[in-house]
Formats: sequence, C-alpha cells, structure tokens
Amino acid sequence: MAQTSDLIDLKMPAKPEYVGVVRLTISGIANRIGYSYDDIEDIKIAVAEACTNVVSHAYDETVQDPVMTITCGVFEDKLEITVADHGGDIDVNSFKKGKGPVKMDRPIEELKEGGLGLFLIETLMDKVEIYGDSGVMIVMTKFLQRGEVGQNDNGISTQHPKQ
Repeated sequence: MAQTSDLIDLKMPAKPEYVGVVRLTISGIANRIGYSYDDIEDIKIAVAEACTNVVSHAYDETVQDPVMTITCGVFEDKLEITVADHGGDIDVNSFKKGKGPVKMDRPIEELKEGGLGLFLIETLMDKVEIYGDSGVMIVMTKFLQRGEVGQNDNGISTQHPKQ
C-alpha cells in the first residue's frame, strides 16, 4: 500500500452552506497536487454530490449538530477523498441498488429523484467504495494522470516548442 505524503481532515456542519466550502477546499488541494482542470472539475462535482447526500439524507431533524467528516489522503499518484456521516447504520447493498436514476425499461419521466448523486460520483471518479457501519462513508479515488509536459521547481513548463 502506498504511503500518503499528507493527510487532511475537515469536519464541517452538515448544512447546505458548507458544501461549497468543502468543494473549494478540495479543489485547492487537487490543484496543488497537479490535476488537470477537467479532473479538478470532476473531483469537485463528486465531492459536492457526496456532501449533498450527507446534508439531505444522513440526519433527521432531531439531531442537534449534524456533521460531515471529509478526509483527503494525498498520495504520489492519487487523491483519496472520504466523505462520512454518523447518521446510523445503513444497508449498503440496498443503498447501492437504488443509485442509478436511469432504468433502461422506464420512460425518462420516471427518473428517480436523488438517484443521480451516487451515479455521478461513480462516473466521475476512478474508484468508489461505500461503507455503512455507523453512517455512510464514501471513499472516492481519482488517479493522477501526469501529462508529458514536465515542470521545474518553479511550476513552469519545461517542454520546449518544436522547431
């Protein structure tokens, strides 16, 4: 198993106004590591969907201070992001079964509301794992695809134009 060079933990209130804060933080981390613009956009959408799932579904109104925990493992070749809540045990298999909004034998008018989040996460990230022991924990991995353009220590491209 590859060792992380950095581990970043965030603990945020599970409220809609903090989803954007998490999204921007993860975007900054991904940018710092060297992900492409498109990969950063994919990561931001996946993280926002996972956080929105926590905000919308993890806790009922009786919970005083609902929280979501976001952990980023920064590896040499990947970013591993975990979004977790403590909303109670769930049946992971039934959770996964209901993930897709699209059923090929159903008309488009019958798309399941709320089923798009997990579907999007799995489409945008390279690897997704879901656990449900004391809440839902979604572990999302995006591998770093390093291009052919090298960078020196100043972050400036070292590729020379063809003559």
